[in-house]
Amino acid sequence: MAVRENHHRHYQAKQVPLFPLLSLICFLSILLALSAFRKTSAPLQPHQSIQFNNGDRSGRSKAARDGSCDYSDGSWYYDPNLRTSKYDHTCKEIFKGWNCYAANKSNAPQIINWHWKPKQCDLPHFDPVSFLEKFRNINIGFVGDSLNRNMFVSLFCSLKRVPGEVKKWRPAGADRGFSFLKYNLTITYHRTNILARYASWSANADGGELESLGYKEGYRVDVDIPESSWIEAPNFHDILVFNTGHWWWAPSKFDPVKSPMLFFEMGQPIIPPVPPDVGLDKVLQHMIPYVEKRMPPGAIKFFRTQSPRHFEGGDWYQGGSCQRQQPLSPQQAEDLFSLSNNRTNVEVRLVNEHLLKALNGTSFHILNITPMSELRADAHPASAGGKKHDDCMHWCLPGLTDTWNDLFIQHLYNIRS
Repeated sequence: MAVRENHHRHYQAKQVPLFPLLSLICFLSILLALSAFRKTSAPLQPHQSIQFNNGDRSGRSKAARDGSCDYSDGSWYYDPNLRTSKYDHTCKEIFKGWNCYAANKSNAPQIINWHWKPKQCDLPHFDPVSFLEKFRNINIGFVGDSLNRNMFVSLFCSLKRVPGEVKKWRPAGADRGFSFLKYNLTITYHRTNILARYASWSANADGGELESLGYKEGYRVDVDIPESSWIEAPNFHDILVFNTGHWWWAPSKFDPVKSPMLFFEMGQPIIPPVPPDVGLDKVLQHMIPYVEKRMPPGAIKFFRTQSPRHFEGGDWYQGGSCQRQQPLSPQQAEDLFSLSNNRTNVEVRLVNEHLLKALNGTSFHILNITPMSELRADAHPASAGGKKHDDCMHWCLPGLTDTWNDLFIQHLYNIRS
């Protein structure tokens, strides 16, 4: 108020005309605003959201605090000055085929400049020090195929940057594991392709029910027996993250004619034989209660939704590729993944239908990474993966799975609060 009164007295003393003075002030204000905008704004990229920095960047909005935010409903925006990852390509745990920066993938530096912004709240990038402090004396396990390893490695590399001794350590059956000694926190990865125990099967010379139907070889899948790699995991871990899906729609592995999946229950073949989608339902019907019965009270169970592939022009064995340099638009993603279009990567939504049906009414939390991931056709290793074909299934590290872990940890905070 005092400033306004002093300015008013100065105006009267000088007798400056009001309209020219106001015009000059407005003109100078516009020039200053335009100058600041040029210095701080990044050039818009194709399909880039313009939802920059809306609201509290801490992510502790009411929706985030009470867990009501739908983190899966949002968009990606580009900020060249803000990284999504807490580590770089020098983390030794990164599988060579996923290290896109070291492999000189052309857009590798830009992959970590895309940020996920939910419509209802913010999804903050988790702080590794704060996470380790809050989750002392906790065992975290990832159970699933190589996409869950992708996520596990991302979390390890993020936590490894925090000062303190880290030792390799893994419980029975785990493929990889580490202990952060200062915090007494362990993270491990249990590899399992379809959750259930399976092995190659050949016809018995003495005959049998499957033999009588003409089956000579295939894969025996015991729908009610967990694979040995994770059978003890529910008894050990405080937090588990499960996934399955990619191997259920893998004709190159489980050829429906040459090497079909043959499902067994209580030691006997299921007759008549059922297709893989029915087999998936049966495995989930057994594995979900198996975990629920064995994890202690207070333990936290997640099931991650399906990670999308982005093959275009055919599947991996048909010369398909994924050479996009930027995220897809929502309409492009819909064209690629719509069930009605039934294209190469349709399994992502098919798997999710089975998962959501099986998880309904259980004590599992759903980690829905699918919508944000469907847009990220730019974030796969592609030809930099070191294979004879483009890798359009796994993700570059650093990369998208860093955001998966932001989502995972935000859910943990919400559950604990």
